[in-house]
Amino acid sequence: MRRSISFIPVAVILFFAAVSCSGPKDGSYSITLLTTNDVHGTFFDSTYVGGNVKKSLYSVKYTVDSVRAAEGPENVILVDAGDIVQGDNAAYYFNYVDTLTPHIYPRMAKYMGYDAVVLGNHDIEAGHPVYDRLAKEMKAEGIPLLAGNAIRDDNGERYFPIYTILKRQGLKIAILGYDNANIAGWLPERLWSGMTFESLIPLVQEDVDKVIAKEKPHLVIVAVHSATGTGDGSQLESQGLDLMKNLRGVDFLVCSHDHRPRVVESDTLCLINSGSHSRYVGHGKISFNVKKGKIEDKKLSADLILVDRYKIDQEMSAKFHEDYSAVKAFTTRKVGELKTDLVTRDAYMGMCDYLNLIHTLALASPPAEISFAAPLTFNGTVKGGDIIYNDLLTIYPFENQLYIIKMTEKEIKDYLEASYDRWVNTVSKPSDHVLKIVSRPDQRTGSPSWSFVERSYNFDSAGGLVYTVDVTKPVGERVDIKSMADGTPLDPAKEYNVAVTSYRASGGGGLMAKAGVDTGKIEERIVEIYPEFRKILYDYLLEKGAIDPDQIGDRSKIGEWRFIPEKTVVPAMNKDMELLFGKK
Repeated sequence: MRRSISFIPVAVILFFAAVSCSGPKDGSYSITLLTTNDVHGTFFDSTYVGGNVKKSLYSVKYTVDSVRAAEGPENVILVDAGDIVQGDNAAYYFNYVDTLTPHIYPRMAKYMGYDAVVLGNHDIEAGHPVYDRLAKEMKAEGIPLLAGNAIRDDNGERYFPIYTILKRQGLKIAILGYDNANIAGWLPERLWSGMTFESLIPLVQEDVDKVIAKEKPHLVIVAVHSATGTGDGSQLESQGLDLMKNLRGVDFLVCSHDHRPRVVESDTLCLINSGSHSRYVGHGKISFNVKKGKIEDKKLSADLILVDRYKIDQEMSAKFHEDYSAVKAFTTRKVGELKTDLVTRDAYMGMCDYLNLIHTLALASPPAEISFAAPLTFNGTVKGGDIIYNDLLTIYPFENQLYIIKMTEKEIKDYLEASYDRWVNTVSKPSDHVLKIVSRPDQRTGSPSWSFVERSYNFDSAGGLVYTVDVTKPVGERVDIKSMADGTPLDPAKEYNVAVTSYRASGGGGLMAKAGVDTGKIEERIVEIYPEFRKILYDYLLEKGAIDPDQIGDRSKIGEWRFIPEKTVVPAMNKDMELLFGKK
């Protein structure tokens, strides 16, 4: 059957043609970009216990709306650059506990008016069930979840969207988003199975060129979950300044990941990193003129807006109060008893109850014989008494799994040498610093302070061994392993079952590489994989009912180690600790 063709009046055709081709009218324009990143589950303004108020998305919403009121909502764009659903019990609850209720973050993002959101490495760490669900629910809310460098293994296509187009005042604005390129260096493959994360260079520029050719946007924003970096091209996880040096056709570059607030301005491109944990909102502004459909006289600027924790969106608080109540009930329930204080900073000086607990749990996971562990909270304390679930986040803040892998005696020794090289100096006189610390401005606040040169979550000690660390000797000669915890000498010809986090097994921190272990082939070494370590801790409390220093400090199981010579180490280290943390 032949379809009939109806004729449309020419005037109607011309009208729709004019509408479809319409662009910005001649005149002056101003667009404001607001950014967040590394919010790490700071959805609510309460710490759940103690009545403390913290910065949160409630206060971010207040800040954003203040700018919208001043600039006009149609002139404001809101973007997040990743690491959203990890770091707080609110994220954990909706990731793993209540998986039937729609996840809180897509609902909050919709309420707050986000135009685009980028995935971070900790969002990938949550696993396929979580981020696949997030992508689906974000799409249903009309918000793209971007990660353009996640390439599917089966067909070479992108696993997540690359970009989105906004239309404001006749302007077309392109937002491209990318995750960190070093995912494989931190996370086991099963968490990102089916895809590969490519370097942002040259991929981002290639994508920008294609988007410009196809969409012909008037403005281009690139948001990456990558640290600002140094711009020397040496760090795969920190490609911000590398991009800034080379990107063409981009107006704003949003960086993240390192939790360091920073703005870098130029005449043609501004970089914005708002830090972390809802402390700041990144603020970029671009003004320009349109003449005969073309943009002229662009002027860019950028800064950071300090968020006030006490100024919140009250309607948002009321809207999500039921979700908050559910998380608080989960968070504040008693899970056991603690018969001593656990102080994470004690781990920098030697054996302590905090790391004894971690080693005990790892070594109780068959067939582990040795364990490596570091303090994952820089300066946290859990007081003795009743333990609630919230305390478990202080003890173990990350969703790392526990791996048991095979390592030789030499690899174990080299691993420990590399770890203590991050941690301590070689001391030649009493006035030397034992701890590897430096006086420099706080990278988040700018105030004078002392800090470790390296990241303290890479200061691994060993459980299951008896050894000493001589701070007067050079790297490679410091660690003297006497025996296993039971007194058995180590056998150079034997492979030992070593408990490590999934972060370490994937190459995180670089310690495995220093030990000569190829983490690209780690599957060949894996003996057993256990679930998230916090679950192991939770199960231990359910079984034992308490954390007892006598049980977790059993030297016949966890071994013993110490810094020597003690006459040199103790007074010098006490001075270093006072510089880092102040007087007790």
